[in-house]
Amino acid sequence: MKIGDGQTFLLTGDSITDGGRERPVGRRNGLGGGYVAMVDALLGACCLESRVRVLSTGIGGNRVTDLEARWQADVLDLAPDWLSILIGINDVWRHFDNLVKADQVSVHQFEETYRRLLHTTRPRLKGLVLMTPYFIEPNRGDPMRAKMDEYGSVVRKLASEFDAVFVDVQAAFDRYLRHHPSQSLCGDRIHPNGPGHMIIATALLTALGVDWAAIKNK
Repeated sequence: MKIGDGQTFLLTGDSITDGGRERPVGRRNGLGGGYVAMVDALLGACCLESRVRVLSTGIGGNRVTDLEARWQADVLDLAPDWLSILIGINDVWRHFDNLVKADQVSVHQFEETYRRLLHTTRPRLKGLVLMTPYFIEPNRGDPMRAKMDEYGSVVRKLASEFDAVFVDVQAAFDRYLRHHPSQSLCGDRIHPNGPGHMIIATALLTALGVDWAAIKNK
């Protein structure tokens, strides 16, 4: 696995990362009940050769502009070895539930804001993980799915630009959706249930190099 023994892994983003976590960072239930807690549990149970400290600073409703406003306190001041970012869902959502143009984050603003954060932060990190926003909808022609894919393409571009581990969360959900309806994961196609969060967690850990086949043989 890419993350080394004794290193700190910070995950930040919006409500999907938040998962109902307790504040402040480091509380007993400070990882919430979503994919971040699952990542921590799987690392502890499966990667016996590594002790990784997992932290979360996800906040529900956040867009990339909100992330920028709290970046110093919620990322830089915590000085993680590895950082994972899952952002963009609310940036897209506001285009559909708020018609006030001035309150929307365009794809250009999303990219430039995200790039500023990575430019100041990447040199401080041992490793970076960028995760695509997603919409649990198999129809790529759906307007919100199409726009989410556009923002996801920006994340792919930035991952290449900043030498980051890229996690295509949308593709992970698409594989599931070839066999099951989106309603089996959630009602709003955004906030997943337990299996949905597990899809995110396993996609992330696979991208980080967890060898599931080797674990079976330990």
